[in-house]
Amino acid sequence: MFTFTSDDGVVIHVHEWPTEQEPRGVVQLAHGMGEHAKRYAHVAEALNARGFHVYAADHRGHGESMHAGPGNIGDDGWNRLVADMVTLTGIIRDKHPGLPVVLLSHSLGSFASQQYILDHSHLIDAVALSGTTAVDQLIESLVNDGPDVLAQFNAEFEPARTPHDWLSRDEAQVDLYINDPLCGFSLDDAGMGGLIAAGPRFVDVEGVRQDLPILVFVGTSDPLNAALSRTDVAVERYNSAGIEDVTYYTYPGARHEIFNETNRDDVINDLTTWMDRVLEA
Repeated sequence: MFTFTSDDGVVIHVHEWPTEQEPRGVVQLAHGMGEHAKRYAHVAEALNARGFHVYAADHRGHGESMHAGPGNIGDDGWNRLVADMVTLTGIIRDKHPGLPVVLLSHSLGSFASQQYILDHSHLIDAVALSGTTAVDQLIESLVNDGPDVLAQFNAEFEPARTPHDWLSRDEAQVDLYINDPLCGFSLDDAGMGGLIAAGPRFVDVEGVRQDLPILVFVGTSDPLNAALSRTDVAVERYNSAGIEDVTYYTYPGARHEIFNETNRDDVINDLTTWMDRVLEA
């Protein structure tokens, strides 16, 4: 692990999983809301086995980068969270000159990645968006339906075994999440306000470079995408903007955390197969 300090003094902790093989590239992983990077160790190890170094920061307000309360991402925290990701890309480029960099992200991390590529798509070689959606449409739904975000996500699985059944069909994985003291919270009001304020930016994706390969992969029972309707919109926006290589995978019955789903091996295999293709193109 190493750290870097953001421009507002928040110390960002970065986890490293180096490959023991001849490196083919680097994956920068951005986790979701109310969780932390170490939950992706199994993904990192699978990528290591295929020749990729992996770096994953705990976002500000999360994991070992929790400088205040859980979900407190600081003043102008949403934009700074995205800026922290840009900073990490620069560090990776300095450490591994000449190697391609793939930005792999989940949920809130994928929202940040969507904003990242609006302004900085030249810094990476490909982006993969897991558990993602049309962010502006999700925000509109959450604002209209009330403040308890996580309860809204679980509503369609009632009667439910736990408040977090929406995460995965794998009960053991849900229980690990519930019993993890670094999981289970939302952004604070200021952080959520920053995301809401950014909402209109997600509509126009013309700023993304057209030769950036984009992978969108989601479960069909992920409540964030409203039976795929919102994710369909996100994908169509990239296609309509002339992005040359947009890949869209959906997994029947899978819920939000596809890397912790019952079919997670298939998900990881699809990811690495896609990476092999786009990085060799």
